[in-house]
Amino acid sequence: MSARAAVRRFDGAILGVGTTSGTRLVVGRWARSPFGAFADVMVEDVAGRRLLMAPAHVAGFVATTYGFDDVWEGPVVARREAAPAEGAAAASRAITVVAGPLRLRAVVGPRTALGRLLRTVPRPLATSSSFTLVTDPVARLLVGGVRTRGSAGGGRLETYGATDVHAVVAVEATWDGADLGSLADVDPPVRFGFGSTPRRPSLTTVTTTVRG
Repeated sequence: MSARAAVRRFDGAILGVGTTSGTRLVVGRWARSPFGAFADVMVEDVAGRRLLMAPAHVAGFVATTYGFDDVWEGPVVARREAAPAEGAAAASRAITVVAGPLRLRAVVGPRTALGRLLRTVPRPLATSSSFTLVTDPVARLLVGGVRTRGSAGGGRLETYGATDVHAVVAVEATWDGADLGSLADVDPPVRFGFGSTPRRPSLTTVTTTVRG
């Protein structure tokens, strides 16, 4: 790979959930990126059809980095609800998503054992592309379907540097007003790129780097 290859870095979080209807959803909520702050949604339905929902200014880049059957361009709003008042059920908070016909609310619960482990790794190391040479074989072994490095298409390399993981404990989701069901595992794994999100619904704080 050329030393002058472009390096694009995305800092944010990835929400991965399944529903009892068989629909699986992956929401990216990016606070910092070469395209500014944005959110996108990747949807795979029970029949295996893959849809990207993204703002027009980033849809082309995302669509060439991953694989989809359809692309919907338009506003995607993903917000973190305010923390509950003191005395309310402690660690719970929620992410709400509005995109075209999709309405999603995911309740985020406690930090997982993996999240606690990731927080012991210094952030500069955890988010470096070179560290994925260590984390990728471990992720393949311990977290089914998850990989931390692979092809982003067109000779590009993509790496994921996770720094925290929280469990998702409940979800409400509708598509064109139709209920998608309650929370379920991300099973079978989604097929947008070289790896899936964790099987157990989760919110992962991550830095994604695309080189090339």
